[in-house]
Amino acid sequence: MKNLLVTGGAGFIGSNFVHYMLERYNYKLVVFDKLTYAGRMENLDRVASNPNFRFVQGDICELEAVRAVVREHQIDTIVNFAAETHVDRSILGPFEFTETNIRGTQVLLEVAREQQLERFHHISTDEVYGAIPAPNRSKEGDPLEPRSPYSASKAGAEHLVYAYFVTYGLPVTTTRGSNNIGPFHYPEKAVPLFTTNALDNQPLPMYGDGMQQRDYQYVEDHCEGIDVVLHKGQLGEIYNVGTGVETHNIDMARKILDLLGKPHSLITYVADRAGHDRRYALDVSKLQALGWHSRHSFDQALEKTVRWFVDNEAWWRPIKSGEYMDYYRRQYVEREGR
Repeated sequence: MKNLLVTGGAGFIGSNFVHYMLERYNYKLVVFDKLTYAGRMENLDRVASNPNFRFVQGDICELEAVRAVVREHQIDTIVNFAAETHVDRSILGPFEFTETNIRGTQVLLEVAREQQLERFHHISTDEVYGAIPAPNRSKEGDPLEPRSPYSASKAGAEHLVYAYFVTYGLPVTTTRGSNNIGPFHYPEKAVPLFTTNALDNQPLPMYGDGMQQRDYQYVEDHCEGIDVVLHKGQLGEIYNVGTGVETHNIDMARKILDLLGKPHSLITYVADRAGHDRRYALDVSKLQALGWHSRHSFDQALEKTVRWFVDNEAWWRPIKSGEYMDYYRRQYVEREGR
């Protein structure tokens, strides 16, 4: 493994992975990103002058574009972060999710197969398991029961990855990550949304009763987990990546307000979204057996994330206008009082 193609590397988790890998290895990393609304070149400013970094704008659904970048840069490993990821947007417009998340993944797999790459690593999500009743925890061999267009598209992509392993012998691994938080997190997602709204003394729109449970992990811990799987994971296998600790969304919101010295009265309850999963919970013992452990508690991860948004207003302030505000009004303002 010397030359990595990081698809979706200008997005939230992808850009953090690029930073992480360039700081630790002498690998060449080529970011291939369409630069949709959530992909931002600013996320990669810190590594722009690194001689081991290259950026190519492109769409994973375009076979010839993917083939060209793999050949030109002598790619031996693909790490696929590229995806439409926001559940709420998948409910509003599901077709884009199946196109990018399923067809795009197959394009990457096909190029990896024909070019005989050393590894294809796929980034998936704990949401493919569906809602998990307490006290159960999802293990990698459990059935997939996705309940949103987003999670269904990610599950479909996973099945293709495994099919290419079985049918063609393509060397693949997959990680299913829990909810990430940290730098460069696009503010449509809950933690950055609540943080930036609180900084502006705006309401924090809480779905339903706020008792949904999520495993919030610091994005750098997730990147380290992917790193471990790339170097130690067994081919054809799937690994859960998370803290193993769940937090109610209402408690997460209150902690953000406490960190910022804002009143809890900013929390505003809105109508719950369709098919909202109540709880995700991962068994992470399989990855821990490879020597990986989450380094941050939820409180530590949340404080570092909130402080980053406090210190980087110039990054998020321009986002919260235009298309973002149109989406925000449709998704939250029009749901108030329902």
